[in-house]
Amino acid sequence: MDFAPSPDPSRPPVPVKIIVAGGFGVGKTTTVGTISEIVPLTTEAEMTSVSVGVDHPRAGGSKTTTTVAMDFGCVTIDQSLKLYLFGTPGQDRFGFMWDMMVHGALGALVVVDSSRLDDCFQPIDYFEQAGLPFVVAVNTFDGYTVHDLAEVRWALAVNDRVPVVTFDARVRTSVRDALLAVLEQALDRVQAAEAR
Repeated sequence: MDFAPSPDPSRPPVPVKIIVAGGFGVGKTTTVGTISEIVPLTTEAEMTSVSVGVDHPRAGGSKTTTTVAMDFGCVTIDQSLKLYLFGTPGQDRFGFMWDMMVHGALGALVVVDSSRLDDCFQPIDYFEQAGLPFVVAVNTFDGYTVHDLAEVRWALAVNDRVPVVTFDARVRTSVRDALLAVLEQALDRVQAAEAR
């Protein structure tokens, strides 16, 4: 997959903003932290008893913190391209920040927990309405998914042109491949627009 002409080593890589979004506790912070070449900036706060009944962590999970503003990391793809990753908070009450975060983004990775598909509609709807290219990435908790990709696509009513992939948010190469799928989706969108 070729995203740019041969890089000029005297020029810095082109900065590209990618959003990492999804419901509460699906692995967004882990995704950013796994791939980032810098120590990621996180805004994790301890979950308190006030969040009981409001935030619903994964069954059997050990989640004790939550993102309250954003996560930030970056990764250089090659000499010509550097991705700046902005992870959104997963709770609806922090949705007011999304418009600011998404401004200037090339695309988005929507992280999904297939055991909690109800939590995934909001980010997908948001990116569809915003017209931002995105990829649905089903996080393989414990090495498997509850539903296969065709079932996830159907349940979330995801357009056939939107890639739905599996990945493991804890594995660097897996996160890389998911992000490359976002870049390819964004490139396809640009090329389609130019062909009109």
